[in-house]
Amino acid sequence: MLTSGLTNAPLTKSLLIYTIASSIALSLFDIKHLAVIYVSPHIWPYAQFWRALAWQVAGFTNSTEALFAAMLVYHLRVVERAWGKRKMATFLLTTLPYTTLLPPILLALLIRPLSLNNLNYLPSGPTATIFALLAQYHATIPYTYRYRIGLSLLLSDKSTTYIVAAQLALSQFPAMLLPSAVGWVVGVAWRAELLPGLSPASTGFRIPAWVVGEQERRGGPDSGSGGAERERYEDLRRRLEGEVASASGLEGSGAQAQRRANSAEAGAFVNRLTRDW
Repeated sequence: MLTSGLTNAPLTKSLLIYTIASSIALSLFDIKHLAVIYVSPHIWPYAQFWRALAWQVAGFTNSTEALFAAMLVYHLRVVERAWGKRKMATFLLTTLPYTTLLPPILLALLIRPLSLNNLNYLPSGPTATIFALLAQYHATIPYTYRYRIGLSLLLSDKSTTYIVAAQLALSQFPAMLLPSAVGWVVGVAWRAELLPGLSPASTGFRIPAWVVGEQERRGGPDSGSGGAERERYEDLRRRLEGEVASASGLEGSGAQAQRRANSAEAGAFVNRLTRDW
């Protein structure tokens, strides 16, 4: 995608703003102690089960985590551009119960007993949701180029995104590893159509189009149920080809061949998205 900034990614922009604003609010109002979870004493014996619902939406408790989370969300904006607002909103909503409830449940019932009560802490922040989105980035967005460092280390333009994600996952070692791992697993399970409940694979649930400011797309009698989706991706193909052509300011036969190659790559990318959908 050649579009810069957060253009055509309103949900990602909202998530980015919320991540920063909620983290700042925790510091301004001095309520960091209400956001994190200590299994003992918060869950046992005080029975503050509301923390299991609030820890992910409360924001990060330190500026380092907020910074790397914001950087990672910005990198993941291309997922929304590839999917569209409606699928992005459906993904965030249908994975939210899993990314919110699984980490505290696993920590209280499994990880803490296995660690002999040594692992007792769950840091706040939307880490699990971000890593679930990172799993979609890994599976959906192809790399643009690769480069080699030394003789054996092969990297791509996506490597910087994974480095930022690793920094976030290791920021409060080992406590932050749990929400990061759970988020990644939930994202992979969502993509593999394994999540029960509101998963589009199990119930066909999708966010209504009007919620994200879109109109319901319906196929005609001759086009079948997939006609609207094919039309949508044809529009995306034309937009990608137009961006490739406008971005390449070169002239001559060599430039024409390069533009045709870029257009073919854009078409293959859209076809891949169509199959994934």
